[in-house]
Amino acid sequence: MTESPQQEPATRRGHGRLRARNSLPLWWPLPACVLAGALCGTVYGVTATPQYAATSYVIAVSDKDAQPGAALGFAQAYGRIATSDSTLAGARVAAGVSAKTLRSQVRTETSPDSPMIAITGTSDRPAEAADFANAVADAVFVSSNQVAKNTGVRLMSFSQAIPPAEPVSPSAPLAAAVGGCTGGLLGGLFLLVRPRRGRRPAAMTVPAPAGSVAAERELV
Repeated sequence: MTESPQQEPATRRGHGRLRARNSLPLWWPLPACVLAGALCGTVYGVTATPQYAATSYVIAVSDKDAQPGAALGFAQAYGRIATSDSTLAGARVAAGVSAKTLRSQVRTETSPDSPMIAITGTSDRPAEAADFANAVADAVFVSSNQVAKNTGVRLMSFSQAIPPAEPVSPSAPLAAAVGGCTGGLLGGLFLLVRPRRGRRPAAMTVPAPAGSVAAERELV
């Protein structure tokens, strides 16, 4: 049984409403990405090994006969050579690890306004992180003071590193929040760049010429 012309539009409207009910909203990637990011962040926060960081501070002090600003300049220089091969070779014995391990577990920071050198050691054990920082700081202290008579600048230990009580790696709730924010950002970018669904152009009907209609009626 074929549908009449009057029944076809109603049938099509029924199918269109059914498809609209079953289809997902256009913004569904956003909550999906937020949920996936939060889940990944939670898994990372729970399974990742906590990392600890301890910092030792060394300050450069210039002699009376040294030029103004000499301490600041040498602090920058000693901060750069703190992770050099010669310095790490002297620090590895006190740290109890290889120079390669020290290079990956120790970083230094200097300030353009202060003759202070911050030497930070990282490890999955608090005591080991402090040992790494102190070993490198002692090595820089010894090597710089050997030439202090020539440079007019010597280093002094300002503060030794102590084992930290809390890890610096993110906790599970923080990792979940960061992952959710990252997923939301990616989901929003996906909504912005994906192609939009355009409406289908309505079918255009061209009326038949009046003469042809009249001719058809005469033939009938």
